[in-house]
Amino acid sequence: MAARLETRSRVGHGAGEGGARFRAHNPATGAALEPEFLAATADDLERAAALAAQAAPEYGRRTGQEKSAFLRAIAGELEARKAEIVERAGLETALPAARLEGELGRTANQLRLFAALVAEGSWVDARLDAAIADRPGAGRKPAIRSLLRPLGPVAVFGASNFPLAFSVAGGDTASALAAGNPVIVKAHPAHPGTSALAAAAIVAAAQQTHQPEGVFSLLFDDGIAIGAALVEHPAICAVGFTGSLGGGRRLMDLAAARPRPIPVYAEMGSVNPVFILAEALAERGAQIAAGLMQSVTLGAGQFCTKPGMVLVEEGARGDAFLRGLGERMGAAPAYTLLTAGIAAAFRRGAAERARAEGVTTRARPAGEELSAWLFETSAAHLAAHPEMAEELFGPATVAVRHRNGGELLAVARALEGHLTATVHGTENDLRTHAELLEVLAGKVGRLVINGFPTGVEVTPAMVHGGPYPAGSLPQSSVGTRAIVRFTRPVCYQDVPEFALPPELQESNPLGILRLRDGVPSRS
Repeated sequence: MAARLETRSRVGHGAGEGGARFRAHNPATGAALEPEFLAATADDLERAAALAAQAAPEYGRRTGQEKSAFLRAIAGELEARKAEIVERAGLETALPAARLEGELGRTANQLRLFAALVAEGSWVDARLDAAIADRPGAGRKPAIRSLLRPLGPVAVFGASNFPLAFSVAGGDTASALAAGNPVIVKAHPAHPGTSALAAAAIVAAAQQTHQPEGVFSLLFDDGIAIGAALVEHPAICAVGFTGSLGGGRRLMDLAAARPRPIPVYAEMGSVNPVFILAEALAERGAQIAAGLMQSVTLGAGQFCTKPGMVLVEEGARGDAFLRGLGERMGAAPAYTLLTAGIAAAFRRGAAERARAEGVTTRARPAGEELSAWLFETSAAHLAAHPEMAEELFGPATVAVRHRNGGELLAVARALEGHLTATVHGTENDLRTHAELLEVLAGKVGRLVINGFPTGVEVTPAMVHGGPYPAGSLPQSSVGTRAIVRFTRPVCYQDVPEFALPPELQESNPLGILRLRDGVPSRS
């Protein structure tokens, strides 16, 4: 397989020059993997940006059908390469083949979801307000029409924990391409081979569907220099990022410091609290504990929606629940984390929590083994030490004990932004704690009732994002709403019919749903 991998960056349809050499490592063994990859040079970045800027006007004018064909072709090319992608991704991430096959399928389905959206065309939110020749006391009202247009070249950063669904051909790339923007991806250094194979699929699809050369490029780098330069490049109009709070903040600060600031859509740290209410705890505490254990340790706790905090009442029922959860987590197997850096950070963070005052460790690994941790603290201690609510990336969660509904509500009100919040409760519980649900809806992008947050369905209604610090801006990176991040509204006032985009022409040649004088219509 190594001989078939492109080890240099993809600059348009060709290869970059390449500079410093680096290798991926197998996280299960620590062994360096062949082949060596070449980090992008400043010239590679400049060429990729120039091609993207050149392609932006042409690709932005492509019809919904043309963009749909491109997205479907990418999905097909990924599926045709499934065996080699899954094999290489397994080496670079130590994730099981079944997980990677599912992730590739999700990636292809997401591309096809956007393909269907842009082929139909109503997503552009076309609005037409008719002219009025003479209004009493106000004079003539002009003809006003508007729609969403692409921003221009978008920089996308590959994620460590999803080498396919949130990386080269993942949701940020799919939504940016669907909106009509060229994309330059900065590959994650932990899985360059997987990134190269996904990039080859995109380039092949672009050539098959006759897209302009600069519609896609991929840049390698084993550090941060190329990523920083990409965000600062004047050709880049927006950024998509999935990763840590620290990494997202650095990109946000770089983008804000530009002479022309640009938006950064960053999905960052999230603890995803789980609230277990009294009747649900009494009726099915053991069942909830089993599901929570699976959710906390799914993917070795490296999902961005992992429940990192669980709210449980004080008293005998809460004690019994935590004994059961602790037994399950204490029996968890050893895990392999995605990179040596992630494993070291998890060990360090878990050890710090275990030593902290006011914290009890209910489950921990044996010896040097990397396995699940369960911590316990009180709502009062959490209020005095809010750092306990920070994300610990890996198989760990903290149980927060509360004495009453008022204390539970206080914890909810003190939360920062998160991707999700989950509530387990009977109908009576939920009615009793209606205010809790209202508070949580203001803190998260997705509220889950009697389920678990891990597992993000790719559907039009899904929201995967949240208020800061879960997200830099409260937008979704999953589902068809993700497309609006890489657009801007443009208004056309008294523009002649022949000069209007088809979506705004009076005859509605595309047959899309539009807002005519405030009323939805396909006329």
